[in-house]
Amino acid sequence: MNALATIRQAPGLDRYLDLLEHRLERAVAAFPGRLGDVGTDTLAAGGKRLRPLLVFLSTPMDERDGERAVAGGAAVELVHMATLVHDDLLDGADLRRGRPTVWAEHGEATARAAGDYLFARAFAQLAETGDAEAVQILSEATLALARGEAMQRRQAFRPETSVDDYLARCSLKTGKLFEAACLLGSGTNGGGLGGFGLALGIAFQIADDILDCCGDFDTTGKVAGVDLRDGTPTLPLILAARRDDGVARALAGEDVPDALDRVAATGALDEAREFALRYAAEARAALDGQPDRASLETLTHIVVDREG
Repeated sequence: MNALATIRQAPGLDRYLDLLEHRLERAVAAFPGRLGDVGTDTLAAGGKRLRPLLVFLSTPMDERDGERAVAGGAAVELVHMATLVHDDLLDGADLRRGRPTVWAEHGEATARAAGDYLFARAFAQLAETGDAEAVQILSEATLALARGEAMQRRQAFRPETSVDDYLARCSLKTGKLFEAACLLGSGTNGGGLGGFGLALGIAFQIADDILDCCGDFDTTGKVAGVDLRDGTPTLPLILAARRDDGVARALAGEDVPDALDRVAATGALDEAREFALRYAAEARAALDGQPDRASLETLTHIVVDREG
């Protein structure tokens, strides 16, 4: 919490977050009706606003409350919200952040349409600015998201999935949106900030996958073991499957009641964390002369050490 408090003290952040929330509220409520209502409910569920924070910290200090930064932050957050709605539908997840998911409350058709609505509202934010570069950055990131999801479906129930293939999926499904957030702030000529965001996103995803194996519901808002149930080969599960046949069988779809305990017993969680730490270090190495390097460096520690 101390590290997060340090970032929260960044000059102008409170004003930026206020502008961001107003922009998000306006964006999801722009078209009254069921989808607008579902979008508003999804927004009200909260979130870390990590991707908009990356936009803010990557933007030159004298431009952080400008239209590009606020629109960019709203756009990446709306894309993130859209992916969560669709992921919950694909995964059959009943809860997120302790609340019923859109599909669980409203059904598959509404969840699919609500996710599409949020994607559309994301690009509308950038279209309003007339910034073609920003639209290109986000369009490439959303294409990567779709490719990553397709890759995840191909890898499902395959415990033999390689670590390299897992990391490629992390880059597409998570890293590229982090990269886009940084580029929306700094521009495509922003030094090492694209590389910073990509490495940070991979570290974040590895940490998230570790939490799925051992996280507490009261902290994470999600039931542990979803990846194992869905046959999603994450790094800790891949590493554990190599050492314990019971984990391999569970990841392939068999019912192994003590599979999560087996994962922990292999030491795979600690090894996976070392991977996350290496990517966090890679993110820090990509920083060179950035205007708010201290906050960006602090973020690399927060994403690995978080509990939810």
